[in-house]
Amino acid sequence: MKGSEANESWALLPHDADVVVEGRGATPEAAFAQAARALTHAITDTPVAAREAVTVTCRAPDRELLLVEWLNAVIYEMAVGGRLFDRFAVVIVADGDAGWQLTATLWGEPLDRARHAPACEAKGATYSALTVHADTQGGWVARCVIDV
Repeated sequence: MKGSEANESWALLPHDADVVVEGRGATPEAAFAQAARALTHAITDTPVAAREAVTVTCRAPDRELLLVEWLNAVIYEMAVGGRLFDRFAVVIVADGDAGWQLTATLWGEPLDRARHAPACEAKGATYSALTVHADTQGGWVARCVIDV
């Protein structure tokens, strides 16, 4: 487990040909942010500078599906914008009868293939090993398989 904030961490877990990203934090928002950090670290070990900001919004009927939508939004921004991100400000709110809405700001920089030396390309978040739950210590865990 790696992380920068107290009680927050991310991990990459083995899974056949893919990778499992896991985020932990005091809140669902912190766990989602850490899962996105794990996604970035699955691609590169090189530090990513917070030079540019992008805002994304997604919705889903439950938190598990919201995690998939969130990670796919990050993957989309990486692919279309040619960027990597390593800092995330996530806000999750109940969206009435529709479920949950996530709004986030992602900070990162353009992908420099020579400097970042990407190990893989993230294709998408999947429903495999998908979980968002409170842990026994009062924190939150957000986990799913990323197709690489």
